[in-house]
Amino acid sequence: MQGERAVSVDARVGLVRRLAEAGVVDIEAAAFVSPTAVPAMSGAAEVVERVAEELPDVRLWALVPNVKGAQLAVAAGVRRLTITVSASERYSQKNTHMSRDEALAQLGQVRQAADGAVCDLVVSFAFGSAFEDETITPDDVAAIASRAHTLGIDRITLADTTGVATPRRIGDVLDATGTDVGFHLHDTRGTALLNAWSAIGRGVARFDTALGGLGGSPFAPAAGGNLATEDLVMLLADEGIDTGIDLDALLDAGLLVADLVGHDIPSRVAAAGGIPGGAR
Repeated sequence: MQGERAVSVDARVGLVRRLAEAGVVDIEAAAFVSPTAVPAMSGAAEVVERVAEELPDVRLWALVPNVKGAQLAVAAGVRRLTITVSASERYSQKNTHMSRDEALAQLGQVRQAADGAVCDLVVSFAFGSAFEDETITPDDVAAIASRAHTLGIDRITLADTTGVATPRRIGDVLDATGTDVGFHLHDTRGTALLNAWSAIGRGVARFDTALGGLGGSPFAPAAGGNLATEDLVMLLADEGIDTGIDLDALLDAGLLVADLVGHDIPSRVAAAGGIPGGAR
């Protein structure tokens, strides 16, 4: 929700509660970023402290952009951190004023500041650059993942930041990285669900999704929304794959998030409903 209008702490905690009631266990509830740069994420410490107190069964995650963010998150009691590094040299220079190597060096400092918390590195632009004159190869992505592991990062997630992934590109990257990775897919070109299914066929079992298909990035305007939680849950249920998530409860939570952000949400299943007579 970082690209949406500001939503109160009470409302954000209430939304986490609805997701938990639907059966979602791992929830990234806050981002410890500058409230000046991303006003919608202000009050992050209060959100995570309340979620930890009121919803102890939730596996709480928080996004941290740097050492300071990691320190703030750990001070608030967060034990699972999401960190990002760009596979795009040009994007890294433009938005963080660091080279890719410098960003990886900072990653080691963030790992130290995490004070033993689980760290998930999201590699943005893992399936292709936003710039026509820049090429990002599968070997580039694999090298970042390998370096991250040597720095003590616990797990890797591959992000299709601007929605350029296709099943072919997914196969090429997984051939280089292996399948012990997560996926963070954007639906910029309407391919997120297709790409998720392709990755599942290759053995990937962990996906970042967003209720309602919200998402995108204020720092990557072409990113588009994230893969909608409802859409993936519906597909998996109909394929006989049990996620432990109740689709009807999830759709009800989607009504709440649409009200909070003040506009229709991109999820196709939120608009059309589940498959009549299909699995729930």
